[in-house]
Amino acid sequence: MDTLCKKYGYTPDKEKIDRSLEIIAANLENVISPDVLKECFSIMDVTTLHNDDTVDSVSRLVDKVNSLAQDYPEYPLPASICVYPNLAFVVAERRADPRVHVTAVSSCFPTAQSFLEVKVRECELAVEAGADEIDIVLALNSFLAGDYDAASREIREMKAAIDRKAAEAGRPVILKVILETGLLVTPEKIAEASFLAMEAGADFIKTSTGKVSVNATPVSAYVMCECIKAFHAKTGRKVGFKAAGGISDAMDAVCYYSIVSSVLGKEWLDSRFFRFGVSRLANSLMSAIEQKTVNVF
Repeated sequence: MDTLCKKYGYTPDKEKIDRSLEIIAANLENVISPDVLKECFSIMDVTTLHNDDTVDSVSRLVDKVNSLAQDYPEYPLPASICVYPNLAFVVAERRADPRVHVTAVSSCFPTAQSFLEVKVRECELAVEAGADEIDIVLALNSFLAGDYDAASREIREMKAAIDRKAAEAGRPVILKVILETGLLVTPEKIAEASFLAMEAGADFIKTSTGKVSVNATPVSAYVMCECIKAFHAKTGRKVGFKAAGGISDAMDAVCYYSIVSSVLGKEWLDSRFFRFGVSRLANSLMSAIEQKTVNVF
């Protein structure tokens, strides 16, 4: 146990993390500003992952994003629109600006409980449908059983398949690996999963699916960011961080923004290395900026 943590010279220090988070929480009012809130807006993966999603409902969401350039020209565009893989084509065909990426959850989201061949093929189909970014789920059935090799192999095989399809399409495709930190429970497990995913090729590590009882938390975010820092120091490769699940108001966003800024520094504070996976946050950020209730999304 903890072999990956030892490899990267990192051990989660719960007392230090708690003290750091207390300092961050006490300073949030000094951090929040229209500019910071707009930065948070620009790193959103605006998400709809409902059982009743349809071509029409996803089209309406894309149209709302498309309308931002005209209705709120002083706002940045969100980073992406995140949907189920069978609906990725809707975003790809309907988005007005290609800077808004198409994100597709894959690997039999949210449980990853299926055959590896099925997960790999789903990733391939998502890229063929136009996805610029693929969010897959760590195989917890292997990881929690202590079979790190199997969990790593799944990520590597999906990464290889995504890269092949991306090369055929002539465009890069980003891979995010969801750790489902609420089911990992301990900082040590979260750290091990973070290092495993990064070693296996993740471009981002992501907290949660949003489909379990405990999703993103400041503690899990802090541990993951410390792991990203340790991995970068050891390998020179910069991996992104995505917070998802339960992030619904502006102050939540500023908290995670402050964690990333504190642990990783300002060079991580843009959509290349930092994302929010959100369904409700956009209206909250806009309302905080406009100082009135805004219901665009």
